[in-house]
Amino acid sequence: MTAGIYNATIAQGAVWSVIFVYKDPNDNPINLTGYTAAMQLRQTYESATADLTLTTANGGIVITGATGTITVTATDEQTEALTPGYYVYDLELTSGSNISRLVQGQITVAEQVTRG
Repeated sequence: MTAGIYNATIAQGAVWSVIFVYKDPNDNPINLTGYTAAMQLRQTYESATADLTLTTANGGIVITGATGTITVTATDEQTEALTPGYYVYDLELTSGSNISRLVQGQITVAEQVTRG
């Protein structure tokens, strides 16, 4: 399967959330029961460390199995820690030893202006 492309903007200092629904070619949701997921943002493909890591294990990704729904959420504290600019990311699903890339793209972090 070829990963889909999804580009987005994160407002620095705000909660960011996106929902993906994994479907088969007939537009039916794929059951993701038992799957885990991980997503990392990096400033470049070659960056040694991730600037943000969201997973099912750390609560940043929630999978609703039967509906094929994957909800990715970064807290306001997590987005505030990101340096404004451009990032690359991908979202991978894991079932047993099978890892597949569901979606990838670029994310722009827009600088926060209003501060508390």
